[in-house]
Amino acid sequence: MNDAKIRLYVEHPLGQGQSVVLSREQAHYLFGVMRLSVGAAVLLFNGSDGEWRAEVVEAGKRSGVLTCVTKTRDVHLPPDLWLMFAPIKKARTDFIVEKAAEMGARRIVPVQTEFTNAGRVQRDRLQAHAVEAAEQCGGTFVPEVAEMQRLDRALATLGERRLLFCDEAMVGAGAGDTPALRDNPGPWAILIGPEGGFSERERARLHGLDQAHAVSLGPRILRADTAAVAALTLWQMALGDWT
Repeated sequence: MNDAKIRLYVEHPLGQGQSVVLSREQAHYLFGVMRLSVGAAVLLFNGSDGEWRAEVVEAGKRSGVLTCVTKTRDVHLPPDLWLMFAPIKKARTDFIVEKAAEMGARRIVPVQTEFTNAGRVQRDRLQAHAVEAAEQCGGTFVPEVAEMQRLDRALATLGERRLLFCDEAMVGAGAGDTPALRDNPGPWAILIGPEGGFSERERARLHGLDQAHAVSLGPRILRADTAAVAALTLWQMALGDWT
């Protein structure tokens, strides 16, 4: 029986009979906001031990303890796909992180380009959005949100990872070349540029990378947050775990 309606990510080992001590924030959410009490069921996951049905054994305003009872699902790792993007306005950056977590990115990397208009990002806040997205969408894995890094440094970390480069200068050239994606399985990264687009120097460097696969996302220039969702959809349909 699975009567649990709430899913909660915890940084704690999970297993049969394992006790999980809640943080103050988690206890407030479960017992103050959601009004759960002793005996209530909650689904727990930690990104490595699968999903577990747990029961509340202690409930307080500032603390609480749950005990794992039954494993409900094994962990499902998303494809080896990174989303690299230039941060934009706060709410829209939050949206990109949330959708990347929902759509199956394994790692999320904010990058500083020449035209990026966000000076810094709060990594902890973005990581919390990724956690919330995983809780809401039924995922058993939470992607890492990396610290923001310069584009050249981010590209240097790719190794042999292929790069889906969404080039707004190619608008109108047709949608992404899905057959070419299918012919190149393996680790990938998606790169979404800033609102002002890539500089000519950045675009030339990207086109010069052997591993880069430049694509258009259709006949219209998309906003950065829309482009991230479109590119993730394109890649998932060709190589991801949607098929």
